[in-house]
Amino acid sequence: MSKTEFQIALLPGDGIGPEVVAQAKRVLDCLSQKTKYNFICEQYPFGGAAVDELGEPFPQSTKAGCEKADAILLGAVGGPVWDQIERGKRPERGLLAIRKHFGLFANLRPARVFPKLVSASTLREEVVSGVDLLVVRELTGGIYFGEPRGLDKVGDETLGFNTLRYSESEIRRIAHVAFQAAQKRRKQLTSVDKANVLESSELWRSVVISTSKKYPDVKLDHLYVDNAAMQLIKDPKQFDVILTGNLFGDILSDAAAMLTGSIGMLPSASLNEKSFGLYEPVHGSAPDIAGQGKANPLATILSVAMMLIHSFDLIDLGRAIEKAVENVLEAGVRTGDIAGSAQSKIASTEEMGDAVVRELEKILGV
Repeated sequence: MSKTEFQIALLPGDGIGPEVVAQAKRVLDCLSQKTKYNFICEQYPFGGAAVDELGEPFPQSTKAGCEKADAILLGAVGGPVWDQIERGKRPERGLLAIRKHFGLFANLRPARVFPKLVSASTLREEVVSGVDLLVVRELTGGIYFGEPRGLDKVGDETLGFNTLRYSESEIRRIAHVAFQAAQKRRKQLTSVDKANVLESSELWRSVVISTSKKYPDVKLDHLYVDNAAMQLIKDPKQFDVILTGNLFGDILSDAAAMLTGSIGMLPSASLNEKSFGLYEPVHGSAPDIAGQGKANPLATILSVAMMLIHSFDLIDLGRAIEKAVENVLEAGVRTGDIAGSAQSKIASTEEMGDAVVRELEKILGV
């Protein structure tokens, strides 16, 4: 008998995180009420909120709660209020710790331009119309985790240093994820590196080419990261799946976000080898609008859709959420970040959640 009950650890985090997670939970509650599936959500402190409450960004109690869950939904972490605390206890260190603890090596960041939001992009409509790409970012290696790292004194100066390190097995593992994703899409993969300068990128390119032999149906090409950034703005429709390392993926996925009109529209999934995942919006904590009802919850709601598809294998329900979001946008409902010139019709965070839940109920036929 297939599983019908799922445990979800909610980590609202900081800034607008609690607001957008609250709307995503409403979507899960709707599914629990209107389908045969039951989504049980338990909330835990994380990031700056956990630092304030328990003295560290990823406390043991939160770790234990996440270990009991079938998936994790995260809001956002960080903010200037924590910038001056001890480096090891800053909210962002919690993100690195949770990725490492659960082996969340594969970060999937789709960037799709909804037809009704073409005009919201800062690029010309003919450039972004029809964009539908996926960034596959290696998440647990590279310069964010490499050792040695730190700050040191050299004479009268302070030296900051980090190590960019990748192994063949790390590269091959993420390459398989990207090639398999491309097989389910348009069968085109662009690997992004800096092989003309970095030895780690020489290895990256070599391993990706070797791995490609197992996927003869996928067309593989390569771009240096600086050219990839330019091409992403110049002609984003040329891309299907972009495979890259931790640092480059961090930057390129945020650039891809703005193709869609707002970083508030992009979900993400971070998966381990058992399809256990942490799901979160790409946007940050936006402390300048926190608590004002201005945040766009759609990226977090779409992250729930990714959770249903990738971790729970409830593809139809995930697609139903995506369709509900699309219908809401077709109906003209807008938060401020995607409103364009229609400033008189701005919806609050909760009003956007209301609209999505209503559409989802219609799609579910209840």
